[in-house]
Amino acid sequence: MIIRAKVVATMDGPPIENGAVAVLGERLADIGKFSDVAKKYSGEEIVDLGEQVLLPGLINAHCHLDYTCLRGKIPRQKSFTDWIRAINAAKAKLSVDDYVASINEGFAEAKLFGTTTIANLTAFPELVAQISEPIRTWWFAELIDVRDPSQANELVDSAVERLKSRSRWGLAPHAPFTASKDLYRRCEEAARRENALLTTHLAESRDEMSMFREGNSELCEFLEDIGRDMSDCGNSTPVERFLERGSGDERPYLLAHLNEVAGNDFKLLKKSATKNSIVHCPRSHSYFGHSPFQFGKLRELGFNMCLATDSLASNDDLSLFAEMRAFQKEFPDVSPDEILKMVTVNPACALRQENALGKIRAGFIADLVAVPLARAAFAKLPVRLGPSSAKSRSVFQGLIDFEQSVSWTMIDGIAQKAA
Repeated sequence: MIIRAKVVATMDGPPIENGAVAVLGERLADIGKFSDVAKKYSGEEIVDLGEQVLLPGLINAHCHLDYTCLRGKIPRQKSFTDWIRAINAAKAKLSVDDYVASINEGFAEAKLFGTTTIANLTAFPELVAQISEPIRTWWFAELIDVRDPSQANELVDSAVERLKSRSRWGLAPHAPFTASKDLYRRCEEAARRENALLTTHLAESRDEMSMFREGNSELCEFLEDIGRDMSDCGNSTPVERFLERGSGDERPYLLAHLNEVAGNDFKLLKKSATKNSIVHCPRSHSYFGHSPFQFGKLRELGFNMCLATDSLASNDDLSLFAEMRAFQKEFPDVSPDEILKMVTVNPACALRQENALGKIRAGFIADLVAVPLARAAFAKLPVRLGPSSAKSRSVFQGLIDFEQSVSWTMIDGIAQKAA
């Protein structure tokens, strides 16, 4: 199959005007000018997408599809701890069927907005067997042992047993304030043994920072009331608490948030920056009113920087285009192509798929989406799109400005209408 488009944004070089890709099976076989690809693969079916931009499928590096049904149900709270109370109350009213429907609804919405790969954290790994995911999915079992740390072994063993039959999965010890050192250690041991991925929430809120640094926050009181051992609070930061967990494991993490980072934390983070990824969720960050995100400092340390949506308990929808716009509004000096890499190239690296996803390149998996020019902000492109930075930026900026659902998508070489 040959797929032709007005522009092919490969994320592997400058955009190609009147470009095309050849797809053989589930893989990309060739990329270039339409005339060249059509000649080389004469006789193959041609799918002409017309006045559209073809780009790699987007990758959402941190999401909780469990909570799609909570969209608009939790008003902004005075504190992060109040939000925890509110979401716990909302979750208490949900049934197993509610969660399954919520996950399925979230998948459909993510796909509609051009996401072809998602890193999804679920508090209910036992439900995964009931789900037939329509997009490429890494399932992360979100694990919490705050009420009883003696459960760490059982929690991890159960999650591994439920997920290991999946080809793509991982473990998510929730956060240093809800997961014990033993839970982190057991997750890391299992991930090393099973070659699975790891993610965790880190330094997400001011309440968490105050809890670990001063030992007197609202979150501290909340957790103490439910039985958490608070002896590790009052003399460190969440980052310090995470880094001193003592497992000795060198496996990389997808670190979600890092919203509240103290001065000395940057020095400590530098030691492991090049092996870990940071996942920033701009609109969720704004919803909570966290401290300004330290993108520049974290990027300078060498972290692989990604964008994601988080859950609809703190966001409006699952559009990564909207996340890119929100990020650009806060960081206007970051180039459009770098922003696009944070939902394609960079999360592919975070998921250890740098040689398969995130770019339109020969040999990569044929996960693609098309954005119609007529509904984007760049209906009239320059005549030529060569390596000129200004002309290339017009394409990347137009993609970021796109506010609709995508019109066409391909996953594993199978094309389908998306809207």
